[in-house]
Amino acid sequence: MSRIIIDPITRIEGHLALEVEVEGGKVKDAWASGTLFRGFEIVLKGRDPRDAYHITQRICGVCPTSHAHAAALCLESATGIHAPDTGRLVRNMVEGAQFLHSHILWFYHLAALDFVDVVSAIKAETKDHYLKDVQARLRKSVEGGQLGPFANAYWGHPAYKLPPELNLLAVAHYLEALDKQAQASHISAIFGGRMPMTMTTPAGGSVHIPTVDDMANLKPRLEEIRHWVEHVYIPDVLAIAPYYLDYAKIGVGPRNFLAWGVFDDPSFDTKNRLMPSGTVLDGRLKALEIEPATITEDVTHGWYKDGKPTHPSMGVTEPEFTQWDVEKKYTWAKAPRYGGRPMEVGALARMVVAYAKGHPAARPLIDQTLGALGVGGHPEVLFSVVGRIAARALETKIIADAMVQWSDEILENIRTEKKDTFTPYTLPARAQGVGLWEAPRGALGHWNQIEGTRLANYQVITPTCWNISPRDANGVKGPIEQALIGTPVADAKRPLEILRVAHSFDPCLACTVHVIDPESNAVYKVRIS
Repeated sequence: MSRIIIDPITRIEGHLALEVEVEGGKVKDAWASGTLFRGFEIVLKGRDPRDAYHITQRICGVCPTSHAHAAALCLESATGIHAPDTGRLVRNMVEGAQFLHSHILWFYHLAALDFVDVVSAIKAETKDHYLKDVQARLRKSVEGGQLGPFANAYWGHPAYKLPPELNLLAVAHYLEALDKQAQASHISAIFGGRMPMTMTTPAGGSVHIPTVDDMANLKPRLEEIRHWVEHVYIPDVLAIAPYYLDYAKIGVGPRNFLAWGVFDDPSFDTKNRLMPSGTVLDGRLKALEIEPATITEDVTHGWYKDGKPTHPSMGVTEPEFTQWDVEKKYTWAKAPRYGGRPMEVGALARMVVAYAKGHPAARPLIDQTLGALGVGGHPEVLFSVVGRIAARALETKIIADAMVQWSDEILENIRTEKKDTFTPYTLPARAQGVGLWEAPRGALGHWNQIEGTRLANYQVITPTCWNISPRDANGVKGPIEQALIGTPVADAKRPLEILRVAHSFDPCLACTVHVIDPESNAVYKVRIS
């Protein structure tokens, strides 16, 4: 038996460490550790409740918009208001742009390099002038030893299976994806004021009133992304997946899925959101309605003062660091549980819940994709690495299509002078609120407690906290820990297969800043007094 520690996991946001035991060429046990303390809950105590909209966005530089909207919903819950229709549509557009940006970035720039051998692309045979140009630039970088973002990877690992020609095409699309995610961020900035850290959609709706000029700036960008998703992103997934169908049985996890739902319709009912709320338990494709009261957070194996599992509305954040000890405490992540169960969250969870509910767009898309991969009639293959990759691609299409519809609705509201975008409100002296929403990486919850018009308590459960949660008091592993069990490892010194499973969840931990020497690549620790 050998033990592998990967610290930090790269191509994610924040700091994650994985420790695994390998026996007989497969992972026998695993521990996931979030190695940075967040502490935003402590920062928010005593603040004006409206500050949470701005402060919580700084939890993450990749999905700040989702934190903004969860915080806005949390305060709207406490004050008993909803945004007007145009404000709702603006909020959906800003969030939708972030989803497009994040999904494209994740596949091409964070996850695909686990399956695409970049260096192999220089061996491809092609007559396409564009691909020849990409190949020439890549060959020059490889021969010059200047691989830039492609350096320090496991190129040539036997687990890479794509032919050189497909590797080259994927590298070319990696470069194109840089522009497409930039276009998505631009859409977010049109309505949000900037990206990241948008400014215009606090509790009450939107303080930006959309104009015809906004829509003229937005629509071509949206149509360009939508066309690219249909004709490049999804075809790339369908081209690559057949070479890795063994990963339709790897990285399964607990087979429990949770989605709060995202993108409101006029009813503001979470069951009617574009991606609806619900749970799927034990891999049975039967959607159950959400019961938020059953959520608890367990700190048995987290670096916090010990206490009983507590609902987040009454939760506390009291850090107490000890040493890394996988038998005791080994992470800054708490262990959220739903009815005592670990739950996977993310695009796969949203698509599985939507599929189980007979979603008019998600269900046929999933069935068509399974058929194209030769596994039609077997939706259980979704519970895997391949399923997570496919789910995100298909959800990107659903969201892009919906954004076209929302943009038409905004134009109609402009034409009919439905200008109200914001609902005024008065801060309550005492109240509690909850904002249940989705970030691209999964279910996001904010809970506030207001006393004397100030925040007496604020708790956040991020998507990755669900996915990288440690063992709970009963010894039950979190989703990533469970998903790693059974993963084959061909070379313990180059654990590419472990990265594939971890990256399929797109872990996103606390934002951090590094100081790096550009000559030596050394990371320095700086003490500030």
